Amino acid sequence: MNVNFILNGEDVTFQGSARVRLIDILRTDFGLMGAKAGCFAGKCGLCAVIFNGSVCHACLIPAFMLHNSEVITIEGFSLTDEYQDIVSGFNNSLDECGYCETGKILAAGTLLGRSKRPRARTCFAPSRA
Repeated sequence: MNVNFILNGEDVTFQGSARVRLIDILRTDFGLMGAKAGCFAGKCGLCAVIFNGSVCHACLIPAFMLHNSEVITIEGFSLTDEYQDIVSGFNNSLDECGYCETGKILAAGTLLGRSKRPRARTCFAPSRA
C-alpha cells in the first residue's frame, strides 16, 4: 500500500502495510526519533504528534489513516518561531527527564495556534464545526 501525506511540511509517501502504526513509520521509515514508543495504548503521550491540527498519539494511528493528512512532529515544530517562544514561556519548568516534554510543547503550540490569548473557555469549549 502507498500512502501519501504531508510530514513536517513535505509531501512524503509511505510504502507498507496499512496496519503499521505512525510511531513506527516516523522512527523506522523517516528516522524521526522525537516521538517515542511508550505504552502503545495512547495513555502516556510519549508519542505525541500534531495530526491534522490536533495533538494525537502516534501509537494509535494506523498507516491507512495517513492518506492525504498532515503530521507535524517535534522535529518539524522545533523549526518554527512558535517553538522557541513556547520553550521560553515554560521558563525552564519542562521536566528534566523529557518524558512528557514533547506532548506539552505540541499541545501548547496547537492551543496557541487556535487562540493567541487562550482562556479556560477556549481550552475546554467543544469545537464548533
